[in-house]
Amino acid sequence: MSAKKLYYLLLGAIGLGIVVLVAGTWEANVILQGRSKSLQDAKTNTAVLEAKEQELVQQRGDITKYQDLAIIAKNIVPQDKDQAQTVRELVDIANANGIKLGTITFPSSSLGATGAGAAKSGLSQLTPVAGIGGVYSLNITVQSDQTHPVPYAQFLSFLDALEHNRRTALVGAITLQPDTNNPGRLTFTLDLSEYIKP
Repeated sequence: MSAKKLYYLLLGAIGLGIVVLVAGTWEANVILQGRSKSLQDAKTNTAVLEAKEQELVQQRGDITKYQDLAIIAKNIVPQDKDQAQTVRELVDIANANGIKLGTITFPSSSLGATGAGAAKSGLSQLTPVAGIGGVYSLNITVQSDQTHPVPYAQFLSFLDALEHNRRTALVGAITLQPDTNNPGRLTFTLDLSEYIKP
């Protein structure tokens, strides 16, 4: 074999070696990028799972921490909308403060109705409380006896007792009508809210 043929043969071998090296490098790069993406996805999934695990631990701690509060809330917030009990309590509070009541009214009921406007059993007349899941509000209108105006101080005592009653915890609106013959006495209409967690 002549030197010239050997030269071309070696030159071809070197060229082929360079092509194989470039192709191998490119293939290795593709494989490494694929593995890198898989590793990055695995790290992301691990981070998400760890965050969920920490959130779960926090929520379990909150359940334990607020268990007593949940029991208290269950005991404080009535479980039913027993209107007869509500009326009894309102009348008792009024009598204790020397006030005669004229009327106590509740919203109209859709209980027993059929179709799209029908309410779930036991939830008729109730409005969901925004931001507090499972708690409902029942509006009550209380009007004093128009023939027996009361002194303002007695009215304030009545209001205070209503706001400390577990069934009528919120006075939403007050309408006062002073007596024309005696401005120190008045009649009133109250809009109350009873909170219920059925």
